[in-house]
Amino acid sequence: MAATDTAASGLRAMIAGGELVAGQQLPPEPELCARLGVSRGSLREAVRSLAALGMLESRHGAGTFVSGLRPAQMLAGFAATVDVLPLDGLLELYDVRRALESHAAALAAARADEAVVARLRALQDRLARTEDEEELHTLDREFHATVCEASGNETLAALAGVLRSRGRHYSVYGTPEAAQVRALSDLGHEALIDALAAKDPAAASAAISAHLSRTENWLRRLRPSPVVRGTD
Repeated sequence: MAATDTAASGLRAMIAGGELVAGQQLPPEPELCARLGVSRGSLREAVRSLAALGMLESRHGAGTFVSGLRPAQMLAGFAATVDVLPLDGLLELYDVRRALESHAAALAAARADEAVVARLRALQDRLARTEDEEELHTLDREFHATVCEASGNETLAALAGVLRSRGRHYSVYGTPEAAQVRALSDLGHEALIDALAAKDPAAASAAISAHLSRTENWLRRLRPSPVVRGTD
């Protein structure tokens, strides 16, 4: 095993075992080098690799700390991979996304309050009225993120967000079928909102599953080319 891998493995073990906890500063470099049996160069490279994965974070003038170990941070490396998938890879992820968002919608239906429903209605109203393609993507992402956040499960919401991120690069709004796509999308959103308002988990799960299946079918049929858009 390379020295950098040895250092990274040792640091991960210290975090996993609770010796280093969220928010805690790493011990001084000489102490860690002696503990892990590596050079300073190898240790620093390991720290950089773990920081890229969201496990560690450097604070200017203060040192290196264990991150908050929150789901969104820990999924950073996975997000970078998903964000370059070709269309066929994205379509394969739809099975996973559909399962996650269906579960999120069911949880949201059981837990969401009137404020969440009102926010979703406001987002859908703006979606129905806008003619700006970039705004359509932005509002749609916000709509789905709001449902997932309302599930009350941060890990689920973060993972669904990662799977959803690549979809913003593939647009069917500029095709001849755009009007039909939008009409069906609006109906899907409205069905989901109604299910959440009725606090019906089964209906909410079915609504989002049908909505995402329609989107997947449009992508398979139209096979749009990727367009790099602004980040979330």
